[in-house]
Amino acid sequence: MTTAKVPLIIPVENQVRELDPKLLLACIAAKRGFSSIIGSHRKIDFKIASLPRSLYLCKSFTVMNLKMFRIMHKLGQKIISWDEEALVHLPADMYFSRRLSPLSLQYVSHLFAWGEDNANLWRQYPLMPDEKPIHITGNPRGDLLRAEMCTFYKDDADQLRKEYGKYILVNTNFNHVNAFYPGQNLFRPIAKRGQKEKFGKAAKGMSPEFARALRDHKQSLFDSFKELIPVLDAAFPAYNIVVRPHPTENQEIYHNIAASCQRVRVTNEGNVVPWLMAAQALVHNGCTTAVEAYSMGVPAISYRPSINEDIDQGFYRLPNQLSYQCFSGLELRSTLSKILSGWLGAAAGEDRKALFDRYIVAQDGPLACERMVDVLEKISAGRTELPKPALFTHLAGRTLANGRHLIKRIRRDLPGSHAPPEFHRHRYPGITLEELRERMSLFQRTLGDTTELKAEQIHDQIFRISA
Repeated sequence: MTTAKVPLIIPVENQVRELDPKLLLACIAAKRGFSSIIGSHRKIDFKIASLPRSLYLCKSFTVMNLKMFRIMHKLGQKIISWDEEALVHLPADMYFSRRLSPLSLQYVSHLFAWGEDNANLWRQYPLMPDEKPIHITGNPRGDLLRAEMCTFYKDDADQLRKEYGKYILVNTNFNHVNAFYPGQNLFRPIAKRGQKEKFGKAAKGMSPEFARALRDHKQSLFDSFKELIPVLDAAFPAYNIVVRPHPTENQEIYHNIAASCQRVRVTNEGNVVPWLMAAQALVHNGCTTAVEAYSMGVPAISYRPSINEDIDQGFYRLPNQLSYQCFSGLELRSTLSKILSGWLGAAAGEDRKALFDRYIVAQDGPLACERMVDVLEKISAGRTELPKPALFTHLAGRTLANGRHLIKRIRRDLPGSHAPPEFHRHRYPGITLEELRERMSLFQRTLGDTTELKAEQIHDQIFRISA
């Protein structure tokens, strides 16, 4: 019988993107003796003072994490992190200012990297401690792209084919200029004529010059994609057009466009993997989904009617290079016609493979989740629990945690909040215990694992998974 180990806490911020891969991690960890607390990131952090001392698996270590890291440190939690946004990332200096905080980093004991590019990026950070362990494990999201794991989504993909027929998937990523809430854009809306531009949430850590250039570039592309959607609807009458906005985008404009078209549907339900499995082709610009499409052998086209080489090469090089690149509507329609007729398959070639392999590991051999659990076993070093903090330190942590929760509850309904309640519901709509158990059972069948797993709900949208 496997000896029990230090518990894990696995918070999920964006449900459609993160829940399934993190649930896979929890299932694999359970087989190895770890129990995992998994669920809404926001609600886990609100309840952190009542949760057991655990290995807390975080998805970022920005300055925004600092308050919570200080609280968790006082409560005796041990923080391990990766960066969910390190796969398709900004140029190094901009990435460092936006995504890395030396103050937050001091609370992180170990780092998990997507691949060699990610690890090298972190090693270049001037304030990265030399002794900070960086483990190149891959990412749980990458596991779901592997051929043997895609069977997890077979029924979902079959249902999408039944519901949508043959379709072209258009993935958008214009959350910098079309955010769910205006304050989340690169720049806040100007209320009065002549008023000076103010940074929005998306511009934090950017220089004003870069933020304006990115805003102008993304706005131009956004306008082009709004024009493109009806064109595709008219040009390919045998296919439906499924528009899948970025999880933090405002979908209203796309629904308005769809209302005037014949075969356009707008949704970002569920994980993107089954949508790719069922799609005939993907159209995007600089979208991480193109990396996923490449891994799965799905034809992807990067539509680039507007070009800013500094941004396109410095930020979006990976997804664009892994796709066919089209610089006009005519070129796009021609390439798409070749794909739909079967004359052209997915983008391939040795250069693309070498690029992909540098960015993502664990596409063969042990899963990224298994490699992560290997590291977690070494970190826990045979312990069943983490050391207790001093009583006064623990009480200070509880006080800060409860105070933070109270302040968040008061602020959430105030005018001008950058993350009102409806945004949190959009980002994490929730899952029932029965649905969670069904997905765990499906993972077990996909893995060929007969370990009996247990799931229980311990708080609203917070669950414990164990063997």
